[in-house]
Amino acid sequence: MAEKETPAAAADPKSTEAFRFFDNREKYLMFVTTCSEKWEVARRVNRELPMLRPKPPALKLFDAGMGDGTVLTRVLRGLHRYFPTVPFFIVGKEISLEDVRLSLEKLSDRFHEHPQTVFVVTNLYYSEAPNLRPNKPEAQAAMNRWEIELDGTTAHEFDEQIRALQPILAQGWQTKSSEKTGNPLYATPSMLVIYRKDQKFALDGIVPRPDDPKPEYDMVLASQPYRARLPAEIKVRNVLKPLATALAPEGRMLVIHSTGNDPGMEIIHGIWPDENPFATTRRDLIAALRKSMADSDTNLNYDALSDEDSLFRYDLHAMPNELGENIGTSTTLAAWNAAIYVAQIEDHRLVDVLGSRDYLDITQDVLGRHGGLWFEDESFVISRAGG
Repeated sequence: MAEKETPAAAADPKSTEAFRFFDNREKYLMFVTTCSEKWEVARRVNRELPMLRPKPPALKLFDAGMGDGTVLTRVLRGLHRYFPTVPFFIVGKEISLEDVRLSLEKLSDRFHEHPQTVFVVTNLYYSEAPNLRPNKPEAQAAMNRWEIELDGTTAHEFDEQIRALQPILAQGWQTKSSEKTGNPLYATPSMLVIYRKDQKFALDGIVPRPDDPKPEYDMVLASQPYRARLPAEIKVRNVLKPLATALAPEGRMLVIHSTGNDPGMEIIHGIWPDENPFATTRRDLIAALRKSMADSDTNLNYDALSDEDSLFRYDLHAMPNELGENIGTSTTLAAWNAAIYVAQIEDHRLVDVLGSRDYLDITQDVLGRHGGLWFEDESFVISRAGG
């Protein structure tokens, strides 16, 4: 994953245009540590868990963009609360090596509390990852597959063995850049399967094998899975349609994305008055998905939800004394970073802006008027009728 713009890219206009804002590690890490987004997304996901109806041999969940694993581990805690004796089959899609590392290091406690867990992480594309196999035969033949059995019974033992997987991750999660879009692509398709050795007999029918039928999922989580500016048809074709197709009977897909109806966009409009990064609403996407699936899958239900059920907000972390008359530089910079991250502003557009202090004054003005900074997300549900 491209973590920052290189000098060569900065000198090449085409490379600069292709550089993706959300692959910048500094922006990402500052955003997730200074805002409550991960907490609130997990809270929203956990509202869906009592409505799941898993069937033997396991509850199956697909996370369509695992990130650093903060949301997923909170969801796994919720799943254990509602289904403490049901085996779990969990698949996380993630192409970022660093995010896979951060996610795996959070799992040792999950394997301890819920022993009958099979955890799979893969770098496959959206059209491939739910099926756990590449689309092209040559990629299927080249696919890396590791199966790790964790020895012991304690979280400490599991943590030591998971940390020892770094050479595997370094080999399997190498990337290259798309010449067309600049997006990171896998160099080699890879899949890592982890479960407890003392549960091997009970989990034998859950551990994925190369010739298994395509999995069907009781829940699919798709939080911010696409670039906001893309047209609805592209979001549907590349992301939502393959995910919806993977739902099991009575399965539920929860989709979450930003709306821009918040003070964060006031900061953005202070610099770019005509900026409109949030091109499609949940209703636009549902209409496009319904149209795309009309001839191939008629068992899906599309629920835009009421605003009361769909919309939720998250905040910039700040102490009350940081938002008085003299707002500190660190709070201002955290707010600015969050605003440009959520609005998906590419780095090359920031060069001239950062040359003056206007962006700081605008950010401080918004913070002062609202007594802080918050952002709004919306959610909707796609479900499959029972079979």
